[in-house]
Amino acid sequence: MQNILITAADNKYNKISCRRNKMNTPDFRNYKNAEIDKTIDAAMTSLRTITGNSMDLNIMNVKICSVSCALVSIEGMISTSAMSELIFRPIMELSAQKSKGNSEQVFDFLTKESLLAAERKTVFNYGDVIQFLFSGFAVIFVEGLSKAVVYGIQGYDKRSVSEPASEQTIMCAQDSFTETIRTNISLVRRRMKTPSLRFEMMQIGKRSSTDVCMVYMSDRASSDAVDRLRKQLKGIKLDTVLTSGYIEPFIDEGFGSSVFSQMAYSERPDMICTRLNQGRICVFVDGTPFVLICPSLFAENFQTMDDFAEKPFYVTFMRWLKYIAFFLAVAFPGLYVALASFHPEVFTLKLLLNLAVSEESTPYPLTVEVLVLMLLFEIMKEAGLRLPKPVGSTVSIVGGLIIGDAAVKSGLVSAPLLIVVGITTTSSFVIPSLYQQTAILRLVYILVGGGSGLYGIALCTVLLMININSMDDLAVSYTAPVTPFFSKGIKDVISRRSFRSYEKTHSTIKEYKLDEKGGSQ
Repeated sequence: MQNILITAADNKYNKISCRRNKMNTPDFRNYKNAEIDKTIDAAMTSLRTITGNSMDLNIMNVKICSVSCALVSIEGMISTSAMSELIFRPIMELSAQKSKGNSEQVFDFLTKESLLAAERKTVFNYGDVIQFLFSGFAVIFVEGLSKAVVYGIQGYDKRSVSEPASEQTIMCAQDSFTETIRTNISLVRRRMKTPSLRFEMMQIGKRSSTDVCMVYMSDRASSDAVDRLRKQLKGIKLDTVLTSGYIEPFIDEGFGSSVFSQMAYSERPDMICTRLNQGRICVFVDGTPFVLICPSLFAENFQTMDDFAEKPFYVTFMRWLKYIAFFLAVAFPGLYVALASFHPEVFTLKLLLNLAVSEESTPYPLTVEVLVLMLLFEIMKEAGLRLPKPVGSTVSIVGGLIIGDAAVKSGLVSAPLLIVVGITTTSSFVIPSLYQQTAILRLVYILVGGGSGLYGIALCTVLLMININSMDDLAVSYTAPVTPFFSKGIKDVISRRSFRSYEKTHSTIKEYKLDEKGGSQ
């Protein structure tokens, strides 16, 4: 029965649209540029047709000063209390004061003579009506007018601001972004009270029409980079955009050819404000708590917000400790396999004898042992990540202890190798932003180390350095300020400048911009 009603509504809508030449074809999918019907009945029929008479479409027919009107909303997307206070009460008071009026007078009251809601806009086509409806706005149609007014009274359920889950700090702010883009924007604006902070909202996704906001500081960011990123975002033709990962391949030029990415993510508002002050461009996507930072540098993966709350000498120590941890997470297993298989002379005699005795009791080659242990670790890590938190942590700890102990006692792996794997896996968690890269590079180093020794390790390192140095998204080298060398920013790589030095000079990402030949400007 419902299908028959929808079909009848489709036919009526198609006849109206064809008769008034508002659409080129009688297909209701071409509604975006169609003007709003002047009569309430025709407008409501068009809305039902466009939405397929969806059950969450709420239509309330009312009379305001003897003029027929319709209030349309989407169930669960608006605040009923806000609607009662901001719309129903003023309209009832107007009707009590003025019994008669015409359509223009009613529309002027809704748009000019009242403060029904902070967000208010006039729309003239069904495309804008649908966009606002599905964004939590209420729409009021007035009889005899081919336009409508929308009010922002959103009231859908959302997660409150909570502590960051992936970027823990000790002495810094403990709030993080949520899945609501306007809440995230307010968290940034609350910290950066400067008029140079710009927010540019756009919709990406043919079907999802996801709100995407490009944020930058006009006096810090490069105007060329802003124009280029804006063009890349508007050129995305995906049907749906649900997370920042959907748009990253379209704005990261080396996404498919480089191991690393020049786009960074952060769920911390204070980190985003820091990057904005350095001239970066950030991209907010509605529905995800992680904000995209364009462009990022390799050295920034070893920096945290706690660096700005601690003594410079301790920050220097921790920064170098992270560099060592990154080396151990990537190359330590492969280096161990290469030395034990091809260059045993580097070990002391006592250590070499212990390694030889341990390896003699294992049935598989050293390279196979390391690969098996690393793959088992990745399986346990993934299981602990996907399971509920109370169960996941227990599975990871108990599984690691039982499997590790049983593997050594059964003679499948050697005890020294288990120590190497333990040090490697622990080091990989020191730099969580580079975990994907370290997990893959670790396996590559194990294979080349077991296949050709230190020669393979050296060759793999050279190829990796070439790949990293070739990244220059938005005309900024990924390895700056090391290569090309910038003396002003090199101190932030090996240490942390004092805040007194920030008073004198403040560097931005524009200083690392490359010229047309690929050199530093």
